[in-house]
Amino acid sequence: MSDQHAFVPADFDVPLGLEGDGFRLEPLGEEHNARDLAAWGGSIAHVRATPGFQGWDWPPAEGMSARDNLRDLARHAADFAARRGFTYTVLGGEGGEGSDEVIGCLYIYPAKEEPGRVRVRSWVRADRAALDAPLYEAVSGWLREAWPFEGERIDYAPR
Repeated sequence: MSDQHAFVPADFDVPLGLEGDGFRLEPLGEEHNARDLAAWGGSIAHVRATPGFQGWDWPPAEGMSARDNLRDLARHAADFAARRGFTYTVLGGEGGEGSDEVIGCLYIYPAKEEPGRVRVRSWVRADRAALDAPLYEAVSGWLREAWPFEGERIDYAPR
């Protein structure tokens, strides 16, 4: 992919995280497998009802095996490393008890159907639903301030 068509410029330093009120982001990786699977697997209906996920077939209603989830996480990590897309796990707490608990996920990818647009989606577990709007607000500001995307080119369903 040429730099002209790259998702982010070659000289852009991709942020490795974000600290928010009651959550923090870090790149999603295979080490999150069991916690990630438990997070979305216990909140399938809630995730599917989250703005940006309505009408999608993810997460699968029947769930997913740990092996299949691991493959999915490996794909997201490979995309991150290749700068094709950026997936972050949402962890609960701010360094205290429960700070490594997976409570959601954030996806930043180019929109397939509209080149030049950015598709952003996030979800939190049903038992952390109160964090959905604060996560949306924090990520929206982060995208404007720390990322090279033009605001009007970002598709992120409001909360």
